[in-house]
Amino acid sequence: MDQYRVFGNPIKQSRSPFIHQKFAEQTNEQLNYQSEYVEIGEFAQAVQHLISVGGKGANVTAPFKEEAMALCDKLTERAKLAGAVNTLSFVNGEVWGDTTDGDGLVNDLLANDVVLKNKKILLLGAGGAAKGVILPLLEQSPAQLVVANRTVSKAEAIIQQYPKHPITCCSFEEVTDHKFDVIINATSAGLNGQALPISEEVIQQNVTCYDMTYGKTLTPFLQLAKQRNAVKLIDGLGMLVGQAAVSFAIWRNTQPETKQVLALLREEILK
Repeated sequence: MDQYRVFGNPIKQSRSPFIHQKFAEQTNEQLNYQSEYVEIGEFAQAVQHLISVGGKGANVTAPFKEEAMALCDKLTERAKLAGAVNTLSFVNGEVWGDTTDGDGLVNDLLANDVVLKNKKILLLGAGGAAKGVILPLLEQSPAQLVVANRTVSKAEAIIQQYPKHPITCCSFEEVTDHKFDVIINATSAGLNGQALPISEEVIQQNVTCYDMTYGKTLTPFLQLAKQRNAVKLIDGLGMLVGQAAVSFAIWRNTQPETKQVLALLREEILK
């Protein structure tokens, strides 16, 4: 049976084995997908061991996404721009790297009837989570994508990679425009006790608010959005299932359907 893994540290919380098991059942694919805890400094060895036992691919989560990129013989354009890899494929003795987070995000937004074309999007954060989604967002032809970050130089470094696109950056304090159509939170602010990074006045009634994180209840960002009567609140669980679906399609050349799996995962989390 074809072997797949998700590598991380920590990894116990990973929902990926559940998701990929459901995809396999749905598409009648035979595979064994498990989570594997990897000690810091032992990631390359873990990948080589999986290859040595006939592994076909792996997902990569924190803190190994940049290290995974360094191992790759081939990279997709979106992985190069993201500076990180979450999907490894082992092909003819080579390691191929891709990042599927951005497509997972965009597909989830579209599945929730969120229009991105010609819209004004605010992306909060300029870390790895943000970098991985920028190209797929720009491919939806928004009117403007604004990247806001506490350290503006980090955001500036990102937007310089996209000279032909309508993308700008600013500090959190400089976000005073109230005319955004979609606000995407790619920071951990709110979850770790920190204040949310932007003024609550930026969240208007006609705004869709999306948080890349998720939990049993609304995240602090989505709680604020609810208080501000934002038109639509979406957490990152659909993005998690969506990025897994893109990885699965890369490996198995068949596209799983995400709606049912997302519903099942939501039930699992609420137990």
